[in-house]
Amino acid sequence: MKNILLKLYCTLFCLLSSVMVFAQIGDDTSDGDLESVEPTVPINGKLIFLAIAGIIFAYYTFRKYRKEQTI
Repeated sequence: MKNILLKLYCTLFCLLSSVMVFAQIGDDTSDGDLESVEPTVPINGKLIFLAIAGIIFAYYTFRKYRKEQTI
């Protein structure tokens, strides 16, 4: 049980901390828009890493499932 909670806490920390690091609040202008003068960080650069991690996780899970089925 402790191992599952530790993995859950670590996963949530990594996911939420990355959102907080890259999220930026724009400046409130006179017309009410929240537009920032500074350029924001695009998320498109990180999508390839997410796709690679998803493929590796799917491969690992599928391999583990196949091993359990043969036993």
